[in-house]
Amino acid sequence: MMIRKISLLTVLPVTAFSVCAQGNTDDTLVVSASRFPQPVSSVLAPTSVVTREDINRWQATSVADILSRLPGVDIAQNGGLGQINSLFIRGTESRHVLLLIDGIRMNGAGISGSSDLSQIPLSLIQRIEYIRGPRSAVYGSDAIGGVVNIITGRDKPGTTLSAGMGSHGYQNYDASTQQQFGATRVTFAGNYTYTKGFDVVANLPDNYGDPRQPDHDGFMSKSLYGAVDHQFNDRVSGFVRGYGYDNRTDYDGMLAYDDNYNVAGLPDTRQLYSQGWDAGLRFREGDYASQLVAGYSRSKDYNYDPHKGRYDASATLDDTKQYNLQWGNTLQVGQGTVSAGVDWQKQTTEPGTAYLSQGHEMRNTGVYATVQQLIGPVTLEGAIRGDDHSEFGWHTTWQTSAAWEFIDGYRLIGSYGTAFKAPNLGQLYSDFYGNTRLNPEESKQWEAGIEGLTGPVSWRVSGYRNDIDNLIDSDPVTYRYYNIGKARIKGVEATASFDTGPVSHQIAYDYVDPRNARTDEVLLRRAKQQVKYELSGQVETLGWSVTYRYLGERYDRNYNATGNQLVKMGGVSLWDVALSYPLTSQLTVRGRIANLFDKDYETVYGYHTAGREYTLSGSYSF
Repeated sequence: MMIRKISLLTVLPVTAFSVCAQGNTDDTLVVSASRFPQPVSSVLAPTSVVTREDINRWQATSVADILSRLPGVDIAQNGGLGQINSLFIRGTESRHVLLLIDGIRMNGAGISGSSDLSQIPLSLIQRIEYIRGPRSAVYGSDAIGGVVNIITGRDKPGTTLSAGMGSHGYQNYDASTQQQFGATRVTFAGNYTYTKGFDVVANLPDNYGDPRQPDHDGFMSKSLYGAVDHQFNDRVSGFVRGYGYDNRTDYDGMLAYDDNYNVAGLPDTRQLYSQGWDAGLRFREGDYASQLVAGYSRSKDYNYDPHKGRYDASATLDDTKQYNLQWGNTLQVGQGTVSAGVDWQKQTTEPGTAYLSQGHEMRNTGVYATVQQLIGPVTLEGAIRGDDHSEFGWHTTWQTSAAWEFIDGYRLIGSYGTAFKAPNLGQLYSDFYGNTRLNPEESKQWEAGIEGLTGPVSWRVSGYRNDIDNLIDSDPVTYRYYNIGKARIKGVEATASFDTGPVSHQIAYDYVDPRNARTDEVLLRRAKQQVKYELSGQVETLGWSVTYRYLGERYDRNYNATGNQLVKMGGVSLWDVALSYPLTSQLTVRGRIANLFDKDYETVYGYHTAGREYTLSGSYSF
């Protein structure tokens, strides 16, 4: 779904092997599925690619806005732009999604271990590769539900300036340029985004007298990006990339108390500073390619009462550094590709942050191998990986998939994979919640599907089951983390794409039944059913897009009620309309109405959503 044919901004430049487009004729290359470039039609796991063209057509305003349109994705958001959100892929926990930026694991600070989509600037993104299903055998920890790889930069030389405005005081200013100087390519980009927001009316627990906050919950983001690529000779190239952003979010907070249970403040402001740097060398000769990449990132996440400041006793800080080293190798063998490599990662936290009184570090070394081969009408895929973690030792994961083209243009696909999620620094070492005896959460997933090309319709239907053991959860008596949870998730996913004359259609349907395997209770904040349908086309030079989304019923907790009463939230149908018109060959104006019929709904109990919103923007390229 939502895939376009473009040239790959390849992270590991090696020619993909020849493979039949069984059931899917798209020849777009992806690198995230098996860590080597391959046509998306050859990837056995369900895969979606979002290009910058898609982002412009939808006129998305956030990463969450983009991903919410994709199959298998359900997003629960605590209000509007910049507010905390949870990304559920196929019913798994938000922390079970591996989020990469240019193939490098994103720094996930905090006690939850989840990367926060609300804070990633949209201006950094050139394309997104999204893989559904377990991928720990390729990437290690976190990839239980799927992988989202955000690829940055520009796809071609030139300069683009853009500006936009919209509802709730929304403003957006963006500039990017890419210039070629002989064998050297230089890219720079910058962005400023602001919205005064709206009152999210958080239904917070009032057990401790938390005050109602009738105010605007706004968001501001400033970001910078730069990259230099150089081709040393026909075989060797290198690059250096860096980005940083400074975000401020206002939200409805809860009272903070000191050790004597006196009110210390009301933290309701979040300030996030994030930076990332990576550099690498690439080598390619014949059928062999290799890449060595080193990366560093730091995240400083303040939550504080603005009347008392970021350094008051009522404030909290998550200050985390992450170091990465990756060496990957790819070799074309027969009618397929073999890859192998080593990953090393170290994460450290500063004393007094992330609920840790002392500084701690956590290290992991992973060794992996993947293979894909085409043998007549059968495609075989496999991966195995071992991780040596500084806290819990060695852990092995593996996966295998097979596809059989039983009739020309139709194939059956089956897969099985294991995955895991390692506990993070806060869960291990926090003075209040930590438990150094935690084991990794473990997953086993089965999937079977059929896909085909029937006339103009490219389609796929899959059924899956995911059993997750050793879920990390808080003990209701001690509040410390233990491996006390277990989940069983079953689901069906169906996608289709086709054209009728000048109109393109993209359709997805998801049914998911996520349950606590010990109590049989439905897991919170996941919609039971979703339907996503996009129609797009062009009339003369006027581009248009109409998007329909049905979000089914879901459950949450009313923490104000006795016993944290279970609350059922009804489904909702949402319509978005977007238009674009090129005034000249260089200047394009765009307009969008989101939630066209102004539906009132919630994805997190007690937190309002934005209602109808308008945006108007223009971009000038030269």
